[in-house]
Amino acid sequence: MSRSPSFSVKTELSPKLDPASLRQWAVAFCIIRFDLEQGQLIEECYPPGCLTKDEELEIAFSSFPDSVSQHQNRSSIHDCIFFFRFRRQNDSQSVLVSSSEITEVDKELSPKSTDKRNLTRSNTHKNNKDSRHMYGYVFNRQRHDERLKRGGEQKSVVILSLSPYSSVFRPLLQIMGPLYFDIGKKALEHIAAFVSMWPAPKPGKLMDLPIGNAMLKVNLPPAHSLPSESGILFEESAYSMAPFLPNNQSVPQGLFHDSDLFGTFRGLLLQLWVLWELLLIGEPILVIAPTPPQCCEAVASLVSLVAPLLYSVDFRPYFTIHDPEFAHLNSLQEGDTFPPIVLGVTNLFFLKALRKMPHIVSVGSPAPNSNRLAFTTRSSSGKFSARSEAFGLQQLSLKKFSPSNLLSAVKLKRDGPLCLMTEHKEAIWTTYGAITKPDTSILNRLIDAGMSPRVEESMSVVNNEILRRHFLELTTNFLAPFGPYFRTKTPSESSSPFVDPPPLPSFNADEFLASLSARGPGKFLSKRMKSNWLDLYRRFLRGPNFMPWFQRRRAVAEQEQHKLWRQARMNTDIQQFISKRSELEIVDSFNAIERHFLEEIQLQESGSASAESVLTRQKLKGDLQAVFNVLPKDMQQLLLLNPKKASLLQGSPETTKLPGHPSVQVGVVSSTLPR
Repeated sequence: MSRSPSFSVKTELSPKLDPASLRQWAVAFCIIRFDLEQGQLIEECYPPGCLTKDEELEIAFSSFPDSVSQHQNRSSIHDCIFFFRFRRQNDSQSVLVSSSEITEVDKELSPKSTDKRNLTRSNTHKNNKDSRHMYGYVFNRQRHDERLKRGGEQKSVVILSLSPYSSVFRPLLQIMGPLYFDIGKKALEHIAAFVSMWPAPKPGKLMDLPIGNAMLKVNLPPAHSLPSESGILFEESAYSMAPFLPNNQSVPQGLFHDSDLFGTFRGLLLQLWVLWELLLIGEPILVIAPTPPQCCEAVASLVSLVAPLLYSVDFRPYFTIHDPEFAHLNSLQEGDTFPPIVLGVTNLFFLKALRKMPHIVSVGSPAPNSNRLAFTTRSSSGKFSARSEAFGLQQLSLKKFSPSNLLSAVKLKRDGPLCLMTEHKEAIWTTYGAITKPDTSILNRLIDAGMSPRVEESMSVVNNEILRRHFLELTTNFLAPFGPYFRTKTPSESSSPFVDPPPLPSFNADEFLASLSARGPGKFLSKRMKSNWLDLYRRFLRGPNFMPWFQRRRAVAEQEQHKLWRQARMNTDIQQFISKRSELEIVDSFNAIERHFLEEIQLQESGSASAESVLTRQKLKGDLQAVFNVLPKDMQQLLLLNPKKASLLQGSPETTKLPGHPSVQVGVVSSTLPR
């Protein structure tokens, strides 16, 4: 078995493990064996003691292909890579709730209440032990040997992380999986030590991550697409988030930007716009595929479809009947509403157990000879393609209308998803009436090519880029009407930068819809949506994605405005400012500058001050003393009677002597700073 990129182990050169640094990337590395007597067993876990017993059990069950979906394979060794996501047991929130319970659109949403809720959420998850979900990235090996019981054995190498960094962990598994089967559990220690030497993650950036003599070049998803539950708070830029178009479209704009959207949905390209709407409004979707690599690739591609929107719906790239939440889903009765969730499954039992799921998508193709275990092809870029040769290039052409095609579509709809029990087909079953029309101009740009694997891989890269750019533009234009609610303001020349910035406009759902209805959706959307386009906005406002995105976007806008006003204070010539103000305005300015100065001191004492905070404090102190010196003498004396205010004004060369009080220095300190 070849592995790419190459990796060699030199024990004497292996770095020492740094547990704190390792946790920035990964929680643990596990080896799991399928035992015929005892089931799934975790043989190794490094570093030890990182997981609870419940977590170990759930990880073990999720790290193997579903037995029901597998058939005998004549190959002696078969490897595949997939990933799963599960809810951690220490989550205090309810297991699953309906979309109406997750979020409700406030009729009146003020900026202050939004900011407060967002800050509360961020503070709650400062410790990454509070993360609600964990990801498991799996390298599974099935070895067939007639001398063994049942003719073979299974083992999985698993990387556990709190972050959805598939672009990092999939190529890392290409190294780590084969290495473990070469040298044993030492591979875990070596890889963990190298990972702990990596710099801290930089969302939205291209990073070089060394692993021994190999180097992983990876793009991380941007900060605005990462759930705040990850416990790691990254600085977000207001200009890199929807509803603004990104400055550099080559930079990833959402989660799972490395997924093969084109290859996975090649047989359902016309349905991508329906799926985009279902994801936008947070509808529950069941994705079924023949193998774990195919179903997790499909779920990842769906999540990536709504970038740059923060996708807040729960998603499970590979879901099994052993997941604790299956019992809840299976217990839903007639008339009950499915919670917003995207499930990727391979076990056909889910077609019966979750038959009331409103939207079902079937993707992928079984391997030849009715063997449902698809081989995972590797590429030099470190990506995995979960499709088999059944995805012939001649299938790229869109199906044209014909009586036979119409009859097939009617029969497929009549039979329903249970027809997959006898034969796997690529199809979608939904009663949802899409508002967005498929863009045939985009589909016509997709490239057809020969059957060479190298040509096919290059073709997929180009086609994925075409599709992602289109849906990025579609989502950004859909979110554009919310832009005024995030618009920041800077101080005008006639206003004071020392007063509080004006609040962002308050949001009212009814007023927003009325205003949007009057002015229309814009040129881009009007050409691509039906006349009932406003219904899509209504559903989006009621869905689970709107409020988390809106609150987070507002908080970032508030922070951006705070930075702009802070910089304006730094750039203010205090003497020129004073010369244009009345006595009453000067007094108000003194109080405002004092308040900002105290806030900077509090930041310093709490340890959260930035590098510019020292210069800011110096500037504000100089401004405070400059304003103090032009106040009336009686007011100066009154202020100096307050010990706290007097202490803020100390440290200047001139001295004021008050009767019965020690001398207090109150002169002017130069406020001219390098800019």
